[in-house]
Amino acid sequence: MAFNKNSRRLRIKQGIRKKISGTDSRPRLSVFKSNTGIYAQLVDDLKGHTLASASSKELGAKKNVNVEVSKEVGKKLAERAAANGVEVVVFDRNGYLYHGNVKALADGAREGGLKF
Repeated sequence: MAFNKNSRRLRIKQGIRKKISGTDSRPRLSVFKSNTGIYAQLVDDLKGHTLASASSKELGAKKNVNVEVSKEVGKKLAERAAANGVEVVVFDRNGYLYHGNVKALADGAREGGLKF
């Protein structure tokens, strides 16, 4: 097995997912980031449904997502979560460091009214 950045992240992700799970009353806020975008969704793991989602693509960000765009994605997700009646979530950083864009998305979601 090749040891690179992605395999390391996947190993960390598996450890995180063993400990946390989303329910209907407290869904999991899952974050994914790529080279060109950042995506977030609220997942009910018991039913296997996505309750709400937001991404930098729908906000019109073309490339190189920065902290400001990530914060807007968090606010947009919190707005959609409130429309679905969700106030409390479990944060899943998906193996990424809680720094930069991931932290900005979490701060934006908190500003939007989500509690975690």
